[in-house]
Amino acid sequence: MMQLQELLVNALRQGSVPQHVAFVMDGNRRFARSNHIETVEGHNMGFEALAKALCYKAGVKVVTIYAFSIENFKRPLHEVNALMEIAKIKLSQLCQHGELMDRYGASLRILGHRSLLRQDVLEAIEQATEMTKHNDKAILNVCFPYTSRDEMTTAIRDITATPGLMDIESITEKTITQHMFTSDCPPLDLLVRTSGVERLSDFMMWQCHQDTDIVFSDCLWPQFDIWKFLPILINWGVKRRKLEKGRGDVEVRGVGMGMGVGKGGGY
Repeated sequence: MMQLQELLVNALRQGSVPQHVAFVMDGNRRFARSNHIETVEGHNMGFEALAKALCYKAGVKVVTIYAFSIENFKRPLHEVNALMEIAKIKLSQLCQHGELMDRYGASLRILGHRSLLRQDVLEAIEQATEMTKHNDKAILNVCFPYTSRDEMTTAIRDITATPGLMDIESITEKTITQHMFTSDCPPLDLLVRTSGVERLSDFMMWQCHQDTDIVFSDCLWPQFDIWKFLPILINWGVKRRKLEKGRGDVEVRGVGMGMGVGKGGGY
C-alpha cells in the first residue's frame, strides 16, 4: 500500500501541483457522536488525521489549517480547555527532533489572535516554532485562534499605523495582501473543507481569489487521509492545465486580433 502511495505521489510531482493548500478540518464532533466516543477524543483523532493528510511529498510548499476559530471560545469551557491541552501536546509531538516537521523540512507558524490564549499555550507555541525555525523547505500555518475578519481588521490597523502613509487612496489590494498573516506565502491554490458543510466559516476569505479551487468533501475530518486527498489533487491538476490552456488560447487569439497586452497592461 505504501509503495502504491509513493508511486502516485511521485506521479503527481511530474504535473501541476498546488503550492498552497488550506484545510477547514471539520467534523470532529460529529465523528465522535457517530462513533459513541467523547468529543475530546474526536478532536484528538482530528489532530492525528492532520499528519496523514499533509501533502509536502507531492510538491506542496505551504499547508494552512483552521485549527481553532475565535468563535470557538463560545463553546463549553471544558471543551475549550481540552482543545488547548490537545494543541499543546500535538504541537510538541509535531515538532520534536526527527518527527513529522523535520522529516518534511517544514517550519511551523501560528497565525491568529495570540493575546486570547493562556500563557501556558503561548509558551508551548513559542517552543514549537523555535524548534522548527531552521526548516526551510515547506511551511505549516496553524490558524489558532483565528477568523478572517479579525485578520483583515488587524491588517488595516497595521497599514494605518505605518509611518509615511500619505492618504487612504494609497492603500491598494497589494497593500492589504502584504499585511495579511500569509503575506510571504504563495497564493492560495486549493481550499478543502471536510464534513459536507459548504461554507468558509470566516477562513481565508481574503486569500481566496479568482483561481482558488474550493472543494467540499463529505468525509469527516478524522477519516480524511492521503487516499481521500489524492483524487482532489489529481482533479486540481487537470483543472489547472485546462485553465492555463484556455488562457493561452485567449492570449493567442488576442495577439492575432491586434489586442496584445503590453508589459504594464491589465484586462
